[in-house]
Amino acid sequence: MKKRVAIIGVTGSVGQEFVQSLDNHPWFEVTQIAASERSAGKMYLDAIRDASGIIAWDVGGQIPEYIKNMKVLKVDEINVQELDLIFSAVESEAARDIETKFAKDLPVISTSSAYRYEEDVPILIPGINDDQAELLEVQKKNRDWKGWVAPLPNCTTTGLVITLKPLVEKYGAKKVMMTSMQAISGGGKSGVSAMGITDNILPYIPKEEGKVRIETKKILGKLKDGKIEDADIKVSCTCTRVPVIDGHTESVFVETEKEIDPSQAKDTFNSYNEDISVSGLPSAPEKYYAFHDDPTRPQPRMEREVGDGMTTSIGRVEKEELFDNGLKYMLFSHNKKMGSAKGAVLLAEMLYKKEKI
Repeated sequence: MKKRVAIIGVTGSVGQEFVQSLDNHPWFEVTQIAASERSAGKMYLDAIRDASGIIAWDVGGQIPEYIKNMKVLKVDEINVQELDLIFSAVESEAARDIETKFAKDLPVISTSSAYRYEEDVPILIPGINDDQAELLEVQKKNRDWKGWVAPLPNCTTTGLVITLKPLVEKYGAKKVMMTSMQAISGGGKSGVSAMGITDNILPYIPKEEGKVRIETKKILGKLKDGKIEDADIKVSCTCTRVPVIDGHTESVFVETEKEIDPSQAKDTFNSYNEDISVSGLPSAPEKYYAFHDDPTRPQPRMEREVGDGMTTSIGRVEKEELFDNGLKYMLFSHNKKMGSAKGAVLLAEMLYKKEKI
């Protein structure tokens, strides 16, 4: 029997990604949906029409049939007695109140930052820090909840941590320096103006760099005595917005504790592909990592469809002479797939297999 799930914030861009990611899912069935009072009471198709009557579907492909005639509820109308899991795609400051309300009764998997920095809340990336999922039990006990909140990281953090994890485990890491070239879709529906980004690069994204620094250390940390001890690694980053529709590209410099070269890095990523914990889950890609010897890769237009947006691509891997033991590389990560709703669905699958849902 499938687990019954609700999507909160279903009409937004992330909510639409959830709608698509859960279409014909073998384990989860969307039985309730909710959005703002402006959309509540309408059938889904009507709720996503803009003022001119045009259906504002921001996700590639067709609108799944299952959702078209579902009634959009107010958040307060969601019936938790008939649910097993909540997916929260709330993009506003209301996210914390909404997620708190539901976590008292149900597991909540969120794409918002509302709970990311709480001591008893893990920031989970399936296949990377699955062991930190045990902190959810501590969270339930601390807060006297029946459920829990499990947030995804910032989408810029996602690709960085996924590529760092194998290097940290095998070679150690002391310093990381990263520059991101982030897609305009990462700013949400109204986050980046066409006049601002066309023929331009925006050299600053508010709060982004602080999120990457904090989240990277937490995700790569160790769970000990009911708390996460941050990884002992220095992280510096510069986050920029570029005129690319979907997908974040990042330039990374790493200083490792042990000597490393590009061939060793390639072998390490390939071995992780063979042993990745999420292998076989419905939303997992065939290959978690795509390693390119071609120095012109990765490129957003070429990589964003690989693994249906769930594969992290790595290229331009070279020895970095700035450090005693240094490596530099480029990565590509799909901010709307692995870094957002579909990554959240993969997280739900991992937690389901761990019997947390």
